[in-house]
Amino acid sequence: MFGDTAQCDRTELSGMDAETLRAATTAPADRSCELLDARELPPPEPLQRTLEWAADANGAVLVQVNDRAPQHLYPRLTERGFEYDTAETDDGVVTAVWQE
Repeated sequence: MFGDTAQCDRTELSGMDAETLRAATTAPADRSCELLDARELPPPEPLQRTLEWAADANGAVLVQVNDRAPQHLYPRLTERGFEYDTAETDDGVVTAVWQE
């Protein structure tokens, strides 16, 4: 549904697994997570796909990898009651999204 998604413990991105990407943020480590590689998606697809995921998150964490911080996404996540944290890594800008 979101392009490249997978369980955190099985996905690799440039040699770095998604669990390591999630660990670069303050996202809860005790939840399942999905990976969205948005680096090659044109705007506004990363925002749209993340909000689609948020509508059916079911307690999971979304780890989005992009080429920049998703500034337009932050207020929309806040409006919907989601937490997020962004960190820069060698693979790109990683934003983890979850709901408390």
